[in-house]
Amino acid sequence: MNDSDPNWPRFWADVPDTDRAPLREILADLLGRGTIIGTEGGNRDLFLLARDHYREHLSDYLAPLGLELIVDDDFFLLQARPRPETCLLLSQFTKDETLLLLVLWRAWDDHRTTQMSSSVVITVDDLWNRFRNTFDQIEPPEKTHLDALLARLKRHRLIRTHKPDGVTQLGEMLIEVLPSLPRVIPFDSIEDWLARAALYQPTAEASSN
Repeated sequence: MNDSDPNWPRFWADVPDTDRAPLREILADLLGRGTIIGTEGGNRDLFLLARDHYREHLSDYLAPLGLELIVDDDFFLLQARPRPETCLLLSQFTKDETLLLLVLWRAWDDHRTTQMSSSVVITVDDLWNRFRNTFDQIEPPEKTHLDALLARLKRHRLIRTHKPDGVTQLGEMLIEVLPSLPRVIPFDSIEDWLARAALYQPTAEASSN
């Protein structure tokens, strides 16, 4: 590869050969999934490489795309967050996925204000009930459809799921809300969340038809 090739960023010539492949992997993950959770395995090495050596390079690369680089040492989180106004990411999801994200954000916010631990874990049954209580004029997704919605959120590294030993029912599966989710839809207050959620509530006229 020619270091002066215009297809590569200007800083590429300063990147050692040994770092080029992992740096490309970091960028691919940030642009494709939005988040790297560096708590284990190879992702930890990618997080440390980005944090310790290429934070400014990555920030410069993402800036023209309207993305802000977030580096969170507490959660080993590396994230490309949209810079424009609140909830830009929501426009990239279907309505069902957006509603689910809003319910998960509220679960995270409720936990943050009432619990001491940083980990937010709920069951699928709890999520379904929260959905029904939050959007009481909207039919909750069927459990099988809910599983597909959660899989999409997992691909974006906004949640993790886990089935405890012996669990056979989908409703008992555990959902962990990752710190990437509240960062990527960063409501400043519960009032902001309520305003956004209200946009998806059926109007009185629509409900009566």
